[in-house]
Amino acid sequence: MHGACPFCEIAAGRIPASIVWQDSQVLAFLDLRQAVPGHVLVIPRRHAETLCDLDEHAAAHAMRVAHRVALAIRRCWSPAGLNLWQSNYAAGGQEVPHFHLHIQPREHGDGLLRIYPAGAPAPSPRQALEALADELRSALAE
Repeated sequence: MHGACPFCEIAAGRIPASIVWQDSQVLAFLDLRQAVPGHVLVIPRRHAETLCDLDEHAAAHAMRVAHRVALAIRRCWSPAGLNLWQSNYAAGGQEVPHFHLHIQPREHGDGLLRIYPAGAPAPSPRQALEALADELRSALAE
Protein backbone atom coordinates (compact mmCIF):
# COMPACT_ATOMS: atom_id res chain seq x y z
CA MET A 1 0.00 0.00 0.00
CA HIS A 2 1.37 3.38 -1.01
CA GLY A 3 1.23 6.44 1.19
CA ALA A 4 -0.19 9.78 0.13
CA CYS A 5 1.53 11.47 -2.79
CA PRO A 6 3.17 14.72 -1.62
CA PHE A 7 2.78 16.26 -5.08
CA CYS A 8 -0.96 15.57 -5.13
CA GLU A 9 -1.17 17.00 -1.61
CA ILE A 10 0.54 20.19 -2.84
CA ALA A 11 -1.75 20.38 -5.89
CA ALA A 12 -4.78 19.99 -3.60
CA GLY A 13 -3.53 22.76 -1.28
CA ARG A 14 -3.09 20.46 1.72
CA ILE A 15 0.68 21.07 1.79
CA PRO A 16 1.63 24.75 1.45
CA ALA A 17 3.87 25.55 -1.50
CA SER A 18 5.08 28.66 -3.27
CA ILE A 19 3.34 28.07 -6.59
CA VAL A 20 4.71 30.08 -9.51
CA TRP A 21 2.63 28.58 -12.34
CA GLN A 22 -0.42 26.37 -12.55
CA ASP A 23 -2.94 25.31 -15.13
CA SER A 24 -5.18 22.31 -15.66
CA GLN A 25 -2.25 20.05 -16.63
CA VAL A 26 0.79 21.09 -14.59
CA LEU A 27 1.89 22.84 -11.43
CA ALA A 28 5.25 24.60 -10.91
CA PHE A 29 6.43 25.55 -7.45
CA LEU A 30 9.61 26.43 -5.61
CA ASP A 31 11.20 23.41 -3.99
CA LEU A 32 10.13 23.41 -0.35
CA ARG A 33 13.68 22.65 0.82
CA GLN A 34 15.48 25.24 -1.40
CA ALA A 35 18.94 23.74 -1.07
CA VAL A 36 19.68 26.02 -4.04
CA PRO A 37 17.59 29.22 -4.09
CA GLY A 38 15.39 29.40 -7.17
CA HIS A 39 14.99 25.61 -7.52
CA VAL A 40 11.59 24.94 -9.14
CA LEU A 41 9.71 21.67 -9.59
CA VAL A 42 7.26 21.16 -12.47
CA ILE A 43 4.79 18.32 -11.96
CA PRO A 44 1.94 16.96 -14.08
CA ARG A 45 -1.39 16.85 -12.28
CA ARG A 46 -1.63 13.12 -12.87
CA HIS A 47 0.63 10.28 -11.89
CA ALA A 48 3.22 9.05 -14.36
CA GLU A 49 6.49 7.30 -13.66
CA THR A 50 8.51 9.14 -16.34
CA LEU A 51 8.04 11.85 -18.95
CA CYS A 52 7.65 9.07 -21.52
CA ASP A 53 4.60 7.74 -19.68
CA LEU A 54 2.67 10.93 -20.43
CA ASP A 55 0.93 11.27 -23.75
CA GLU A 56 2.70 13.40 -26.35
CA HIS A 57 0.66 16.53 -25.67
CA ALA A 58 1.00 16.36 -21.87
CA ALA A 59 4.75 15.73 -22.11
CA ALA A 60 5.21 18.63 -24.54
CA HIS A 61 3.16 20.92 -22.30
CA ALA A 62 5.23 20.04 -19.21
CA MET A 63 8.43 20.79 -21.16
CA ARG A 64 7.00 24.11 -22.45
CA VAL A 65 6.15 25.16 -18.89
CA ALA A 66 9.64 24.12 -17.73
CA HIS A 67 11.13 26.24 -20.53
CA ARG A 68 8.98 29.23 -19.62
CA VAL A 69 9.95 28.93 -15.94
CA ALA A 70 13.64 28.61 -16.89
CA LEU A 71 13.39 31.84 -18.91
CA ALA A 72 11.75 33.58 -15.94
CA ILE A 73 14.51 32.36 -13.61
CA ARG A 74 17.09 33.72 -16.01
CA ARG A 75 15.31 37.11 -16.17
CA CYS A 76 14.92 37.30 -12.38
CA TRP A 77 18.26 36.20 -11.08
CA SER A 78 20.75 35.89 -13.96
CA PRO A 79 22.24 32.57 -12.84
CA ALA A 80 25.43 31.32 -14.50
CA GLY A 81 23.33 28.56 -16.02
CA LEU A 82 20.40 26.26 -15.37
CA ASN A 83 20.19 22.53 -14.89
CA LEU A 84 17.06 20.65 -16.01
CA TRP A 85 16.43 17.04 -15.11
CA GLN A 86 13.59 14.66 -14.46
CA SER A 87 13.15 12.58 -11.39
CA ASN A 88 10.59 9.99 -10.40
CA TYR A 89 9.45 8.25 -7.29
CA ALA A 90 12.27 5.69 -7.16
CA ALA A 91 15.02 8.28 -7.68
CA GLY A 92 13.35 10.70 -5.26
CA GLY A 93 12.78 8.17 -2.51
CA GLN A 94 8.99 8.47 -2.82
CA GLU A 95 6.44 5.71 -2.58
CA VAL A 96 4.07 6.94 -5.30
CA PRO A 97 5.02 7.14 -8.99
CA HIS A 98 4.80 10.85 -9.79
CA PHE A 99 7.51 12.09 -12.11
CA HIS A 100 8.66 15.71 -11.87
CA LEU A 101 11.03 18.09 -13.64
CA HIS A 102 13.64 20.08 -11.72
CA ILE A 103 14.89 23.48 -12.88
CA GLN A 104 17.81 24.63 -10.79
CA PRO A 105 20.19 27.59 -11.12
CA ARG A 106 23.81 26.37 -11.29
CA GLU A 107 25.11 29.36 -9.36
CA HIS A 108 23.35 32.00 -7.35
CA GLY A 109 22.85 35.27 -9.18
CA ASP A 110 23.16 38.58 -7.34
CA GLY A 111 19.37 38.76 -7.18
CA LEU A 112 19.31 35.78 -4.83
CA LEU A 113 21.70 37.29 -2.31
CA ARG A 114 19.51 39.05 0.24
CA ILE A 115 21.08 41.62 2.55
CA TYR A 116 18.96 42.82 5.44
CA PRO A 117 19.51 46.18 7.16
CA ALA A 118 21.29 46.05 10.52
CA GLY A 119 18.79 45.29 13.25
CA ALA A 120 16.09 44.19 10.79
CA PRO A 121 14.85 40.67 11.37
CA ALA A 122 15.52 38.22 8.55
CA PRO A 123 12.31 36.78 7.16
CA SER A 124 11.16 33.30 8.06
CA PRO A 125 11.98 30.55 5.55
CA ARG A 126 8.35 30.65 4.36
CA GLN A 127 8.48 34.46 3.89
CA ALA A 128 11.78 34.20 2.01
CA LEU A 129 10.33 31.49 -0.25
CA GLU A 130 7.24 33.58 -0.97
CA ALA A 131 9.43 36.60 -1.81
CA LEU A 132 11.29 34.48 -4.38
CA ALA A 133 7.96 33.16 -5.68
CA ASP A 134 6.61 36.72 -6.07
CA GLU A 135 9.63 37.67 -8.17
CA LEU A 136 9.28 34.59 -10.34
CA ARG A 137 5.50 35.02 -10.80
CA SER A 138 6.14 38.62 -11.93
CA ALA A 139 8.72 37.45 -14.46
CA LEU A 140 6.36 34.74 -15.74
CA ALA A 141 3.61 37.32 -16.24
CA GLU A 142 5.84 39.39 -18.55
